[in-house]
Amino acid sequence: MPNVYVEPQPKGHHGHISGYKLEYKDNKPVTNTTYGTQDAAIVAAKGLGHKPLVARVRDTDKGNPDHWREA
Repeated sequence: MPNVYVEPQPKGHHGHISGYKLEYKDNKPVTNTTYGTQDAAIVAAKGLGHKPLVARVRDTDKGNPDHWREA
């Protein structure tokens, strides 16, 4: 299975994180769920057979590997 990205929501903001979504590299959603915690999103991604990547920075770019680490 491909990598999926655990994206903090809302995107591109530096304020409070309201949840996390799972997305593919092309920004298409993996599920239609917003997870309350990063851990819940990671568990769901692994349960679907994916390798989740979590953000190292708040303003993410999926093309920049320095913005992501394996969960």
